[in-house]
Amino acid sequence: MESIKDDMLGILGGGQLGRFFVIAAQKLGFRVTVLDPDEKSPAGMIADVHLCAEYTDRKALDKIISSCSSVTTEFENIPFSTLEYLEKKLIVRPSSSAVAVVQNRIIEKTFLIDNGIPVGPFFVIQTLAQLNDVPSDIFPAILKVAQFGYDGKGQIHVNNIADLEIAYNYSGQVPCVLEKKLFLDLEVSVVLARSHNGIQVYFPVAENKHIDGILDISLAPARIPASFVSMAKEYAHQIAVKLNYIGVMAVEFFIVDGKLYVNEIAPRPHNSGHFSIDACNHNQFDLQVRALAGLDLVQPEEKSSAIMVNILGDIWFKNDKYINPDFDILNRESSVNVHLYGKAEARKGRKMGHYTLTGDDLNKMLDKAKILKEMLSE
Repeated sequence: MESIKDDMLGILGGGQLGRFFVIAAQKLGFRVTVLDPDEKSPAGMIADVHLCAEYTDRKALDKIISSCSSVTTEFENIPFSTLEYLEKKLIVRPSSSAVAVVQNRIIEKTFLIDNGIPVGPFFVIQTLAQLNDVPSDIFPAILKVAQFGYDGKGQIHVNNIADLEIAYNYSGQVPCVLEKKLFLDLEVSVVLARSHNGIQVYFPVAENKHIDGILDISLAPARIPASFVSMAKEYAHQIAVKLNYIGVMAVEFFIVDGKLYVNEIAPRPHNSGHFSIDACNHNQFDLQVRALAGLDLVQPEEKSSAIMVNILGDIWFKNDKYINPDFDILNRESSVNVHLYGKAEARKGRKMGHYTLTGDDLNKMLDKAKILKEMLSE
């Protein structure tokens, strides 16, 4: 078989982030191999090659090594052993060591504290006996499994030690982090890209609102003082440097009583950065491709303000019936761009797509976004 390493990039994971990566890579003249066990994965459906196999399948990994010049990940829970195996013979960006830090909440928080990055109060629980040592002033709190949690999954709110014991048992007594529930002024995020030569570029800081642990709306630029913008970017910069990170990374922050705390790090493009597809001259996936391929990075410029609204699978279900939503409500708006992810099945709480409003007045755009959301849900 003729080698195609020069123009073939690989990605582990075939969801919506992988799909946008494929689009960006093909736009830049690359071909893409997607590894994902779902034969109907959104990225696999449009990739040049779809390896439908588990992430630990050595035959599939060997195919990636033989055909791809470099490989990246779509989500942080790719097995560490897979990244290590690929890294022995292939460029992997971000590296296995960087991903290992952020795919475990305990390791991640320890890393942040060791590097002087502020985080909210928390307590590590790895055994049932440690429940006896939990400080009473940490309640109310959120119990989060250390690994494999996302979009609010693996998280349970607890108000006292009795709640905690029930929640910890329900979680299977796996390692967890108990985080004090903070009463937030705002949530914001920074998406940055870092190249192999240490050059870093940033997207506008986004302002985020979550519902039940799932991102609902992002506004860019965030309506926060310039001092917070600078501080958030500086913390994100420090994190990327300490991890020797290469690729696109997102850092989520809480603003509480005028102070900034890191919530978590995502070693990949981020839902809150989707506004860049329609509002910036280079989006987060363009820069993910450029960083992976070793190309020079370009500082993205925001052409307009933007509001991104997630479309969840809930709107496919009305009165216990499965229906097709009327997306013409969105499509007939000239300032709205709709992105559906090509997922085979809608489920409640599942991200099926998003839409982005662009313009100059964020407050007016937010009012319009809420009206459109209500109309789409009717």
